[in-house]
Amino acid sequence: MSLALSWAPDAYAARGDARTETRNPGTNSRPAATRPAPARTTSGQRAATSSGISCVPYARQVTGMDISGNGRDWWHNAAGRYARGQRPERGSILSFPASGGMRMGHVAVVSRVVDARVIEIDHANWGGPGIRRGSVMRGVRVMDVSDANDWTRVRVQVGHSAEAFGRVYPTHGFIHNRPAGSMVAQAAAPAAQAQRTHAPLTAQQIAEARR
Repeated sequence: MSLALSWAPDAYAARGDARTETRNPGTNSRPAATRPAPARTTSGQRAATSSGISCVPYARQVTGMDISGNGRDWWHNAAGRYARGQRPERGSILSFPASGGMRMGHVAVVSRVVDARVIEIDHANWGGPGIRRGSVMRGVRVMDVSDANDWTRVRVQVGHSAEAFGRVYPTHGFIHNRPAGSMVAQAAAPAAQAQRTHAPLTAQQIAEARR
């Protein structure tokens, strides 16, 4: 089955959503990063926490990765500690630099590798139609539209529709949840292949996505 694509206006960029969690020394409340993860939801559906959560503490909470800074800082702060690369792996972090109205950058957790050009992510605080700030979205489609298939230019699913994508965002690449210098297990490639549920994007679809 081919993937039908449509493009939505970029009216819901994750503006300033990658701020690190705020701690108030005068209270006994736990920081957002230590709150239990929201219940699992179906693909593309949101699960809101009681008071909301931003992308950085959510990514730490889900992966256990200990990287400091705002979302825009993670790529550089992970150097020498975590493996980094241009190919997605389940459980890795897709790192967005600051761009446009997204001045703090953004981080998202890869939950599924669909094919060479499409992944699904779980992330927090990325607004959209019917999606409240601070919500967690799971099973969100992301499409690579870079010329070299190196995931440096992507489009992110808008709202709950897996067929509508926003504007092109630059990315650094993927921060893998393993030590720097380590190699991915050989079984990862067949596992990713087994997750494929639709035909890869055609050359025409990729060309249209880059416009």
